[in-house]
Amino acid sequence: MQIAAQIIIGLVALIHLYILWLEMFAWTTRAPKVFKTIPKDLFPPTKTLAANQGLYNGFLAAGLIWSLCISDHHWRFYVAIFFLTCVIIAGIYGAATASKKILYVQSIPALVALILLHL
Repeated sequence: MQIAAQIIIGLVALIHLYILWLEMFAWTTRAPKVFKTIPKDLFPPTKTLAANQGLYNGFLAAGLIWSLCISDHHWRFYVAIFFLTCVIIAGIYGAATASKKILYVQSIPALVALILLHL
């Protein structure tokens, strides 16, 4: 189960790296095609806000990747728990305030990884 957990953690990290790229570097080009409920004229004026959000997603990805690189089992376990919990909470907040889809894209994969870590 530990290998499955690490694979899912890697997947969650990749999701957050994608979000980082989308919000920091492709907000006015690719993001309007992804976030279809946001009017297109709002993307240029919100570019800085989106980049800030993207940076935070990058920190989540970095923490998850870091957890995969730690050799001590206990330390790796606790770092993974911390960052997966951060992702789950961020996803719940995003689902409550922005879009229910965030729950499925962010929180559910992180929750699956968290459960697998404990098996």
